[in-house]
Amino acid sequence: MSVEERRSFCRICQALCGIVVSVDGDQVVKVKGDPDDPVSNGYTCPKGRSLGAFHHDPRRLDYPAIRANGSFERTTWPGLFGDLDARLTEIRDQHGPNAIGVYAATGAAFDTNGRRAAQRYLQAIGSKSLYSSGSIDAPAKPMIAEMMAGFAGVVPVPDREDPRLVLFAGCNPVVSHGHLNGFPDPVVAIRDLASRGEVWVLDPRVTETARLATAHVAARPGTDWVVFAYLVREILRDGADHRYLADHATGVDALGKAVEPFDAAEAASRSGVSIDHLEALLAAIRRAGRLAVQTGTGITMNDAANVTEWLAWSLQIITHSFDAPGGSWFNPGYVRALDGRSIAAGGGTAEPGPPSRPDLPRRIGEYPVAAMYDEIESGNLRALFVLGGNPITAFPDVDRTAKVMERLEVLALCDVVENETAPYATHLLPCTDQLERADIPLFVDQFAPFVMTRYAPAVVPPKAEHRPSWWQFAKLAERWGLDALGLGRPADELTDDDLLRVLGDRSRSSFDEIRAAGVKVHDEKQVFGWIHENVLPEGRWNVAPEAVVAQLAGLAIAHGADLALVPRRQVRHLNSQLTAGVGGRADPADVLIHPEDAASRGIADGMEVVVRSDHGSLTGVATVTDAIRTGAVSVPHGFGEPNIGTILSSEIGVDPLSGMVRLGAVSVIVEPAP
Repeated sequence: MSVEERRSFCRICQALCGIVVSVDGDQVVKVKGDPDDPVSNGYTCPKGRSLGAFHHDPRRLDYPAIRANGSFERTTWPGLFGDLDARLTEIRDQHGPNAIGVYAATGAAFDTNGRRAAQRYLQAIGSKSLYSSGSIDAPAKPMIAEMMAGFAGVVPVPDREDPRLVLFAGCNPVVSHGHLNGFPDPVVAIRDLASRGEVWVLDPRVTETARLATAHVAARPGTDWVVFAYLVREILRDGADHRYLADHATGVDALGKAVEPFDAAEAASRSGVSIDHLEALLAAIRRAGRLAVQTGTGITMNDAANVTEWLAWSLQIITHSFDAPGGSWFNPGYVRALDGRSIAAGGGTAEPGPPSRPDLPRRIGEYPVAAMYDEIESGNLRALFVLGGNPITAFPDVDRTAKVMERLEVLALCDVVENETAPYATHLLPCTDQLERADIPLFVDQFAPFVMTRYAPAVVPPKAEHRPSWWQFAKLAERWGLDALGLGRPADELTDDDLLRVLGDRSRSSFDEIRAAGVKVHDEKQVFGWIHENVLPEGRWNVAPEAVVAQLAGLAIAHGADLALVPRRQVRHLNSQLTAGVGGRADPADVLIHPEDAASRGIADGMEVVVRSDHGSLTGVATVTDAIRTGAVSVPHGFGEPNIGTILSSEIGVDPLSGMVRLGAVSVIVEPAP
């Protein structure tokens, strides 16, 4: 058979790059960037180019399976649904619908139909037990957005047309392609930003992004908030747009009072950044007038996440950089089209958590993962669907995670491959991968650099017994006489496109127009003004949310540890996916340490070392490098070995406002392995 080329887009991360897939019959021969794509311009990363290998991965889940007598036995879909139905019915009848839950992870975020069906399934059966990877990654972002703007679903995007200064804090888009912000073709994009303005990086490591930047500032892990407090203090004194603040902000005096202690000397002492570097960054912001700040997991995974995100937003608000040219705009989404809707302000008030942890809040319709442990241990949560995720390598506290997974009466793994969580599952549900299903991005299109959307057809038919995850949840709901899809038709009569049509026809174009075009870029690539008009309560930002201001006072007492943990992303895997590497090459899961810190501990490059916290330890191989500052040590997140979850606690340092588990800036000891 001859090789055919079929266009699609990559759904591994928020960059959503256009790709061309070469297919020979049912074999995926090659994946490359689409040179005609108007957004990614022919770029794709090693992860995207690995989609063919992932499609043919020997670990593919090809058939439904049920655990029996300690091993999995292949079954049929009716057989699996029958067994699941019997167990779930008993759980619901004895313990109520909240005893059935869903954990929707990164894989689910890029499966529009699957995630929506899982949410609708829980709604249909009356369960509130929805968890997602967002609460172990970035809950501070939507929470701060709601507290300061009145709506959690807004994401700031740097102005690409008039870039003045872009500050990446704890964010390395050359590797991650952004954090709730898409950077397709990141090297070219960052070089372009730097050539027309300035790019600064605030990070304990000399990251791949820092090497392209105008300047790099290396603060101690977990002290970025001190740098932002200093910047806000000084800009309020000289550089703030006070006329704008008088008309469009509340809490300015409270903000000024909160940051007043953080002059240059105090900020330098706490952050480990020299006064010269602090003043240079301040001068750059004053030169630019407006700026865009992008934060990543280096910020959102430590216990200062809320305070840092608040101060980063405040810095942009006091310089009139939000929703304004030269600063950041807010992508309303092509499909959601938020700029054409009236949005009721929220204000950041959360619902109580689940029965075993009412202190951990429920936000944006989800319980935090930190509460899942107690819910399972207390017997409140007895059945869990894991959709596109891998808790054993993604969650903190590996031993406790394994024990609660074993305790579940039902652990249904809905995924493409057999991952490290599979040994704890009771049921395996093989899902179609992204090359076997059609898709339109929902919400994640708000992370795009422009107002745009895409349509991806299935480029190959599903192999073996692969089925869309939306179909799986719909079929289970039908057994209880429920319609989880809301279309009034049985799942067997529906296609991916039938579900996507509902979304497409509500968007800026019809579904047929989007499908025919493949990629649609809105005439106004960047949209300004709609946040002020449609979102802000009474047209005003709240620059001093009381709950977060109170957290700053607690942080001000803390001092940095001797060595602090910095998690990081890798080129060839994303979160807990693709941990075996792509294209036959795996990322090194090494332990980065500065030469001075290594020498004082008797550690040499390539030596096996033990990284120990108050909670546990892991063993890895040291890479001694001056690309990380003194006082910091870095281990990648998401690997099975070494598993960073072994040194992280599921109980210590859980944030009371967001439910975030502390995954970064954890005090550790590093020493040669015995």
